[in-house]
Amino acid sequence: MSTLRLKMSEFAARSGVPIPTIKHYVREGLLPEPVRTSRNMAYYDAALVPRVKAIKRLQQTLRLPLEVIGRLLDRIDEDDLPSDRALEITIARVLGELAPREVVTRAHLVQTGVDPSELALFESLGIVTAEERDGEPTYVGDDVALLRVLAEARRNGISPAMLPPEILRNYVGAIAELVRIELLMFRAGVVPSAGHDLARLTEVATTLSERLVVLLRRKLLLPTLRELADEPYDEE
Repeated sequence: MSTLRLKMSEFAARSGVPIPTIKHYVREGLLPEPVRTSRNMAYYDAALVPRVKAIKRLQQTLRLPLEVIGRLLDRIDEDDLPSDRALEITIARVLGELAPREVVTRAHLVQTGVDPSELALFESLGIVTAEERDGEPTYVGDDVALLRVLAEARRNGISPAMLPPEILRNYVGAIAELVRIELLMFRAGVVPSAGHDLARLTEVATTLSERLVVLLRRKLLLPTLRELADEPYDEE
């Protein structure tokens, strides 16, 4: 059975994605190189049209980086994206694969300063998740990095009395709301206006949001301290 190949203009029209965006997908490895018959003539496999549509949909609705989308599409049906819950599970698995792969056991973390009761709290909040490996609870990647940051704070004198672990409930709630606001702003502002530049702007927005969080926190720290200094100090 022969493969139906389309000129770039027709491939773009069927996909509903501008030509520059298709070229960007090729450069990023989400699409294979087209078959070139001359310097200025290239043909794309028509079977890739559903893949392009799926890439566009995942960018618009979930604002996923292209690397994550590429891995995600390698394991799902591009013609019929799974339910939100199934998609969430697959995305979590892909993100886990892309995270640093250091593996540390629970016993080792406790030995190096992680309080077992705090660890249990973090698990209940969904901040970290243990995996069973060889019958022993272990932690991987970003979970390990997060736990080590908290253990370092304890070793350097930030006691539970000074900074109760329950305070992370507030952190998780605040950051979850921040993520929700970012996604709503992205859908309302970037997606309708990005046009053929959506792929690149998605990557830019993801990097920018992380930098903004760090810089804005630093910028707002001193004014907030001044406001708190003017408030009555409740000493028990």
